[in-house]
Amino acid sequence: MPVPDRWHKSSYSSFGDGDSCVEIADSPTRISIRDSKDPTAGALAFPPAAFTRFLDALKGNAPLA
Repeated sequence: MPVPDRWHKSSYSSFGDGDSCVEIADSPTRISIRDSKDPTAGALAFPPAAFTRFLDALKGNAPLA
């Protein structure tokens, strides 16, 4: 799997423990997530629809199932 070249970190991570955050990179076919403390450790990749369902569940807008 090719490594995305444009990673984004939340602006909230600039306060306090700024290196303890996840970064995301998006493309039309996948959303990739990695640990900002160790970006060379690899990334998880999800189809955009699955990532959207995951975020909705975290926000309490949808079940995880």
